[in-house]
Amino acid sequence: MMNWQNNNQIQGLVESIRSALHITATVPPTVRYTRWNNNNLNCTILNVDGNCNGLPIRTGFGGLLRTNSGSYISGFSGRITLSDDILFVELTTLYQGLMLAINLNYNELACYSLIKEDSNHFHVYAVLIQNIKDIISSRNFSLHHSLREGNQCAYFMAKHGASNDADLFIHSYPPEGLLPLLQLDELGTLFLRR
Repeated sequence: MMNWQNNNQIQGLVESIRSALHITATVPPTVRYTRWNNNNLNCTILNVDGNCNGLPIRTGFGGLLRTNSGSYISGFSGRITLSDDILFVELTTLYQGLMLAINLNYNELACYSLIKEDSNHFHVYAVLIQNIKDIISSRNFSLHHSLREGNQCAYFMAKHGASNDADLFIHSYPPEGLLPLLQLDELGTLFLRR
């Protein structure tokens, strides 16, 4: 017969093995959705994005100006041939979008970009960054971070820029294929965040 001390040790060992092998139920990842957002601002909205893809790599940029309800005002796209550095592409896109807004005489603007961090004065693109900051501070412009899934139209324009050979093209009307995305944004359609 086993004594109670050995029995407790065995029970403790059994429990240790069970807990070690016990697979706890994993919590499914939180499903998150996002949409095109104007943050309830009553000004013109600028969405911008850059794109590097394909082999050989083709680098493009693009964006669009919209009313705060999502209606198309103007857009732009272009191709960058000398760099596939995505940060340079994103900064160039932001600069081109701000310049388009200035050329169309907008003084109040909310710009949505994938760029979200401030950089130091010794950054390799410090001059371009400073030009962007100067433009933003000289007018009533603000910069906001956007998730890619909520920036579908700008992503479309960036891919359009990468697939063409123009350095910069201003689109007075939405390019073919953009209208369905604009309509989804105007309706407030939610997109699954990846």
